[in-house]
Amino acid sequence: MLSRIADSLYWLDRYMERTDNILLILRTEYVLSLDEGTERSNSWQPVLEHFTTANRAQLDALSMNTPEALAFVVADTGNQNSLRALLTRARENARGAQDQITKEVWEQVNHIYHSIHADGFEDGLKDRDAVRLLDGMTEMTTLYRGVASGTMPRSIGWSFMNIGKHTERCMTTLDLTDRYLRAMDYDLEDQKDILYWRQLLLSLSGYELHLKSYRNGQHTRNVVDQVFFNRHFTRSLRYTLDKIGHYLKDVTDANPTQESEVLNRFFGRMHSRVRYADLDLIGEVTPEAFIRQMRDDLLRFTNLLAQAFFSYA
Repeated sequence: MLSRIADSLYWLDRYMERTDNILLILRTEYVLSLDEGTERSNSWQPVLEHFTTANRAQLDALSMNTPEALAFVVADTGNQNSLRALLTRARENARGAQDQITKEVWEQVNHIYHSIHADGFEDGLKDRDAVRLLDGMTEMTTLYRGVASGTMPRSIGWSFMNIGKHTERCMTTLDLTDRYLRAMDYDLEDQKDILYWRQLLLSLSGYELHLKSYRNGQHTRNVVDQVFFNRHFTRSLRYTLDKIGHYLKDVTDANPTQESEVLNRFFGRMHSRVRYADLDLIGEVTPEAFIRQMRDDLLRFTNLLAQAFFSYA
Protein backbone atom coordinates (compact mmCIF):
# COMPACT_ATOMS: atom_id res chain seq x y z
CA MET A 1 0.00 0.00 0.00
CA LEU A 2 1.27 3.49 -0.84
CA SER A 3 2.03 5.63 2.19
CA ARG A 4 -0.31 8.39 1.00
CA ILE A 5 -3.17 5.86 0.84
CA ALA A 6 -2.43 4.62 4.36
CA ASP A 7 -2.39 8.24 5.49
CA SER A 8 -5.76 8.93 3.83
CA LEU A 9 -7.41 5.89 5.40
CA TYR A 10 -6.05 6.75 8.85
CA TRP A 11 -7.34 10.33 8.66
CA LEU A 12 -10.64 9.34 7.06
CA ASP A 13 -11.62 7.44 10.18
CA ARG A 14 -10.10 9.99 12.56
CA TYR A 15 -12.22 12.74 11.03
CA MET A 16 -15.34 10.56 11.01
CA GLU A 17 -14.76 9.59 14.65
CA ARG A 18 -14.20 13.22 15.64
CA THR A 19 -17.43 14.16 13.87
CA ASP A 20 -19.31 11.44 15.74
CA ASN A 21 -17.79 12.49 19.08
CA ILE A 22 -18.67 16.15 18.62
CA LEU A 23 -22.23 15.30 17.60
CA LEU A 24 -22.69 13.24 20.74
CA ILE A 25 -21.29 16.03 22.92
CA LEU A 26 -23.45 18.66 21.21
CA ARG A 27 -26.61 16.63 21.68
CA THR A 28 -25.83 16.04 25.35
CA GLU A 29 -25.12 19.72 25.97
CA TYR A 30 -28.21 20.80 24.04
CA VAL A 31 -30.62 18.45 25.80
CA LEU A 32 -29.25 19.24 29.27
CA SER A 33 -29.43 22.96 28.52
CA LEU A 34 -33.22 22.50 28.31
CA ASP A 35 -33.37 20.71 31.66
CA GLU A 36 -34.07 23.29 34.29
CA GLY A 37 -33.42 20.76 37.02
CA THR A 38 -29.72 20.44 36.28
CA GLU A 39 -27.08 22.53 37.98
CA ARG A 40 -25.24 23.93 34.98
CA SER A 41 -24.47 27.38 33.67
CA ASN A 42 -25.94 26.69 30.21
CA SER A 43 -22.75 28.15 28.80
CA TRP A 44 -21.29 26.70 25.61
CA GLN A 45 -17.85 28.06 26.47
CA PRO A 46 -16.26 24.68 27.40
CA VAL A 47 -17.38 23.13 24.12
CA LEU A 48 -16.33 26.17 22.10
CA GLU A 49 -12.92 26.33 23.79
CA HIS A 50 -12.15 22.68 23.26
CA PHE A 51 -13.74 21.79 19.93
CA THR A 52 -13.47 25.00 17.89
CA THR A 53 -10.95 27.62 16.83
CA ALA A 54 -12.99 30.47 18.35
CA ASN A 55 -11.09 33.54 19.55
CA ARG A 56 -11.92 35.41 22.76
CA ALA A 57 -14.39 37.77 21.09
CA GLN A 58 -16.24 34.85 19.52
CA LEU A 59 -16.32 32.98 22.82
CA ASP A 60 -17.86 35.97 24.58
CA ALA A 61 -20.45 36.40 21.84
CA LEU A 62 -21.44 32.74 21.50
CA SER A 63 -21.10 31.18 24.94
CA MET A 64 -24.69 31.98 26.02
CA ASN A 65 -26.30 31.90 22.57
CA THR A 66 -27.34 28.32 21.81
CA PRO A 67 -28.47 28.73 18.16
CA GLU A 68 -25.36 30.68 17.16
CA ALA A 69 -23.06 28.37 19.12
CA LEU A 70 -24.52 25.31 17.37
CA ALA A 71 -24.18 26.96 13.98
CA PHE A 72 -20.54 27.85 14.69
CA VAL A 73 -19.58 24.35 15.86
CA VAL A 74 -21.46 22.54 13.11
CA ALA A 75 -21.56 24.66 9.99
CA ASP A 76 -19.21 27.66 10.14
CA THR A 77 -16.37 27.09 7.67
CA GLY A 78 -14.41 29.82 9.43
CA ASN A 79 -14.09 27.35 12.30
CA GLN A 80 -11.46 24.89 11.10
CA ASN A 81 -12.82 22.18 13.41
CA SER A 82 -16.48 22.58 12.48
CA LEU A 83 -18.33 19.48 11.37
CA ARG A 84 -18.52 20.88 7.86
CA ALA A 85 -14.74 21.29 7.80
CA LEU A 86 -14.16 17.83 9.27
CA LEU A 87 -16.51 16.13 6.81
CA THR A 88 -14.93 18.00 3.91
CA ARG A 89 -11.52 16.66 4.92
CA ALA A 90 -12.95 13.18 5.49
CA ARG A 91 -14.43 13.20 1.97
CA GLU A 92 -11.13 14.38 0.48
CA ASN A 93 -9.33 11.49 2.17
CA ALA A 94 -11.98 9.03 1.05
CA ARG A 95 -11.67 10.31 -2.51
CA GLY A 96 -7.89 9.84 -2.37
CA ALA A 97 -8.29 6.23 -1.23
CA GLN A 98 -11.24 5.12 -3.37
CA ASP A 99 -9.37 2.07 -4.64
CA GLN A 100 -8.97 0.85 -1.03
CA ILE A 101 -12.48 1.51 0.31
CA THR A 102 -15.75 -0.04 -0.81
CA LYS A 103 -18.29 1.73 -2.98
CA GLU A 104 -20.71 1.69 -0.05
CA VAL A 105 -18.26 3.47 2.25
CA TRP A 106 -17.58 6.17 -0.35
CA GLU A 107 -21.29 6.68 -1.00
CA GLN A 108 -22.05 7.08 2.70
CA VAL A 109 -19.24 9.59 3.24
CA ASN A 110 -20.44 11.48 0.17
CA HIS A 111 -24.04 11.40 1.42
CA ILE A 112 -23.09 12.89 4.81
CA TYR A 113 -20.96 15.56 3.12
CA HIS A 114 -23.80 16.68 0.85
CA SER A 115 -26.33 16.57 3.70
CA ILE A 116 -24.36 19.01 5.84
CA HIS A 117 -23.81 21.28 2.82
CA ALA A 118 -27.48 21.27 1.80
CA ASP A 119 -29.37 24.54 1.45
CA GLY A 120 -31.13 25.47 4.64
CA PHE A 121 -29.08 23.16 6.83
CA GLU A 122 -27.66 25.98 8.93
CA ASP A 123 -31.11 27.50 9.41
CA GLY A 124 -32.27 24.22 10.92
CA LEU A 125 -29.64 24.54 13.65
CA LYS A 126 -31.26 27.77 14.80
CA ASP A 127 -34.69 26.20 14.99
CA ARG A 128 -36.24 25.28 18.34
CA ASP A 129 -36.09 21.61 17.35
CA ALA A 130 -32.40 21.57 16.38
CA VAL A 131 -31.93 18.31 18.26
CA ARG A 132 -33.68 16.48 15.42
CA LEU A 133 -31.02 17.72 13.03
CA LEU A 134 -28.26 16.56 15.38
CA ASP A 135 -29.98 13.17 15.69
CA GLY A 136 -30.19 12.89 11.92
CA MET A 137 -26.48 13.58 11.54
CA THR A 138 -25.69 11.08 14.29
CA GLU A 139 -27.74 8.41 12.50
CA MET A 140 -25.74 9.02 9.34
CA THR A 141 -22.37 8.71 11.09
CA THR A 142 -23.59 5.58 12.88
CA LEU A 143 -24.63 4.16 9.54
CA TYR A 144 -21.15 4.96 8.22
CA ARG A 145 -19.69 2.77 10.97
CA GLY A 146 -22.03 -0.05 10.11
CA VAL A 147 -21.37 0.21 6.38
CA ALA A 148 -17.61 0.26 6.93
CA SER A 149 -17.76 -2.70 9.31
CA GLY A 150 -20.02 -4.70 7.04
CA THR A 151 -18.32 -4.07 3.69
CA MET A 152 -14.62 -3.27 4.19
CA PRO A 153 -12.16 -6.13 3.60
CA ARG A 154 -10.01 -6.92 6.65
CA SER A 155 -6.81 -5.75 4.97
CA ILE A 156 -4.04 -3.38 6.03
CA GLY A 157 -6.25 -0.48 4.99
CA TRP A 158 -8.89 -1.56 7.52
CA SER A 159 -6.19 -1.66 10.18
CA PHE A 160 -5.08 1.91 9.44
CA MET A 161 -8.69 3.07 9.60
CA ASN A 162 -9.18 1.49 13.02
CA ILE A 163 -5.92 2.87 14.38
CA GLY A 164 -7.17 6.33 13.39
CA LYS A 165 -10.62 5.78 14.88
CA HIS A 166 -9.44 4.50 18.24
CA THR A 167 -6.65 7.07 18.54
CA GLU A 168 -9.21 9.85 18.12
CA ARG A 169 -11.59 8.18 20.56
CA CYS A 170 -8.85 7.78 23.18
CA MET A 171 -7.89 11.45 22.90
CA THR A 172 -11.50 12.57 23.25
CA THR A 173 -11.99 10.49 26.41
CA LEU A 174 -8.82 11.92 27.93
CA ASP A 175 -9.73 15.51 27.13
CA LEU A 176 -13.33 15.31 28.33
CA THR A 177 -12.38 13.55 31.56
CA ASP A 178 -9.64 16.10 32.20
CA ARG A 179 -12.19 18.93 31.98
CA TYR A 180 -14.35 17.44 34.75
CA LEU A 181 -11.45 16.42 36.99
CA ARG A 182 -9.76 19.81 36.60
CA ALA A 183 -12.94 21.52 37.84
CA MET A 184 -12.58 19.58 41.12
CA ASP A 185 -8.79 19.98 41.41
CA TYR A 186 -8.20 16.33 40.42
CA ASP A 187 -9.29 15.13 43.87
CA LEU A 188 -10.48 11.51 43.61
CA GLU A 189 -11.74 11.68 47.19
CA ASP A 190 -14.16 14.46 46.32
CA GLN A 191 -17.22 12.28 45.86
CA LYS A 192 -19.36 14.32 43.51
CA ASP A 193 -22.98 13.38 42.99
CA ILE A 194 -23.79 11.24 39.96
CA LEU A 195 -25.51 14.29 38.43
CA TYR A 196 -22.09 15.93 38.20
CA TRP A 197 -20.75 13.02 36.19
CA ARG A 198 -23.89 12.37 34.16
CA GLN A 199 -22.95 14.88 31.48
CA LEU A 200 -19.51 13.33 30.95
CA LEU A 201 -20.92 9.81 30.82
CA LEU A 202 -23.67 10.79 28.39
CA SER A 203 -21.08 12.53 26.19
CA LEU A 204 -19.18 9.22 26.05
CA SER A 205 -22.24 6.96 25.68
CA GLY A 206 -21.38 5.40 29.02
CA TYR A 207 -24.16 6.46 31.40
CA GLU A 208 -26.29 3.34 31.04
CA LEU A 209 -23.27 1.05 31.43
CA HIS A 210 -22.25 2.96 34.54
CA LEU A 211 -25.64 2.52 36.22
CA LYS A 212 -25.59 -1.20 35.46
CA SER A 213 -21.97 -1.84 36.47
CA TYR A 214 -21.24 0.33 39.51
CA ARG A 215 -23.40 -0.08 42.58
CA ASN A 216 -21.63 1.76 45.42
CA GLY A 217 -21.83 5.49 46.01
CA GLN A 218 -18.20 6.36 45.27
CA HIS A 219 -19.16 8.09 42.05
CA THR A 220 -15.88 9.89 41.39
CA ARG A 221 -13.74 6.80 41.72
CA ASN A 222 -16.26 4.71 39.79
CA VAL A 223 -16.36 7.11 36.85
CA VAL A 224 -12.57 7.37 36.67
CA ASP A 225 -12.31 3.59 36.80
CA GLN A 226 -14.83 3.29 33.96
CA VAL A 227 -13.30 5.84 31.59
CA PHE A 228 -9.72 4.76 32.26
CA PHE A 229 -9.69 1.04 32.98
CA ASN A 230 -13.00 -0.66 32.10
CA ARG A 231 -12.08 -2.97 29.23
CA HIS A 232 -15.76 -3.52 28.37
CA PHE A 233 -16.44 0.21 27.86
CA THR A 234 -15.78 1.01 24.21
CA ARG A 235 -14.53 4.54 24.93
CA SER A 236 -12.26 3.79 27.86
CA LEU A 237 -8.50 4.24 27.61
CA ARG A 238 -8.02 0.51 28.19
CA TYR A 239 -10.42 -0.55 25.43
CA THR A 240 -9.19 1.92 22.82
CA LEU A 241 -5.53 1.12 23.47
CA ASP A 242 -6.28 -2.60 23.30
CA LYS A 243 -7.82 -2.03 19.86
CA ILE A 244 -4.96 0.14 18.66
CA GLY A 245 -2.52 -2.57 19.73
CA HIS A 246 -4.46 -5.23 17.84
CA TYR A 247 -4.49 -3.32 14.56
CA LEU A 248 -0.98 -1.95 15.00
CA LYS A 249 0.31 -5.52 15.17
CA ASP A 250 -1.31 -6.28 11.81
CA VAL A 251 0.32 -3.21 10.26
CA THR A 252 3.80 -3.69 11.70
CA ASP A 253 3.86 -7.45 11.04
CA ALA A 254 3.25 -6.66 7.37
CA ASN A 255 5.93 -3.93 7.38
CA PRO A 256 8.84 -5.07 9.56
CA THR A 257 11.20 -2.07 9.55
CA GLN A 258 13.38 -0.36 12.12
CA GLU A 259 10.81 2.45 12.41
CA SER A 260 7.99 -0.01 13.05
CA GLU A 261 10.03 -1.72 15.77
CA VAL A 262 10.57 1.63 17.49
CA LEU A 263 6.84 2.34 17.17
CA ASN A 264 5.91 -1.04 18.66
CA ARG A 265 8.21 -0.60 21.65
CA PHE A 266 6.88 2.87 22.38
CA PHE A 267 3.26 1.75 22.08
CA GLY A 268 3.95 -1.21 24.36
CA ARG A 269 5.19 1.13 27.09
CA MET A 270 2.22 3.46 26.65
CA HIS A 271 -0.25 0.57 26.64
CA SER A 272 1.27 -0.95 29.78
CA ARG A 273 0.89 2.34 31.61
CA VAL A 274 -2.89 1.85 31.39
CA ARG A 275 -3.20 -1.93 31.25
CA TYR A 276 -1.37 -2.51 34.53
CA ALA A 277 -2.56 0.61 36.37
CA ASP A 278 -5.43 1.03 38.82
CA LEU A 279 -7.03 3.77 40.88
CA ASP A 280 -4.44 3.44 43.65
CA LEU A 281 -1.65 4.17 41.17
CA ILE A 282 -3.60 7.09 39.74
CA GLY A 283 -3.93 8.47 43.23
CA GLU A 284 -0.19 8.17 43.82
CA VAL A 285 0.95 9.89 40.63
CA THR A 286 -2.11 12.24 40.63
CA PRO A 287 -4.78 12.15 37.93
CA GLU A 288 -3.45 15.38 36.44
CA ALA A 289 0.03 13.92 35.89
CA PHE A 290 -1.43 10.67 34.53
CA ILE A 291 -3.61 12.48 32.00
CA ARG A 292 -0.80 14.78 30.94
CA GLN A 293 1.56 11.82 30.43
CA MET A 294 -1.03 9.89 28.43
CA ARG A 295 -1.78 12.88 26.23
CA ASP A 296 1.92 13.42 25.56
CA ASP A 297 2.35 9.71 24.80
CA LEU A 298 -0.55 9.70 22.33
CA LEU A 299 0.89 12.68 20.48
CA ARG A 300 4.29 10.99 20.39
CA PHE A 301 2.68 7.78 19.15
CA THR A 302 0.95 9.57 16.27
CA ASN A 303 4.26 11.19 15.30
CA LEU A 304 6.07 7.85 15.31
CA LEU A 305 3.24 6.28 13.29
CA ALA A 306 3.58 9.04 10.71
CA GLN A 307 7.36 8.62 10.54
CA ALA A 308 7.00 4.90 10.02
CA PHE A 309 4.20 4.80 7.46
CA PHE A 310 3.04 8.13 6.05
CA SER A 311 4.48 9.99 3.11
CA TYR A 312 4.66 13.44 4.72
CA ALA A 313 6.82 12.29 7.67
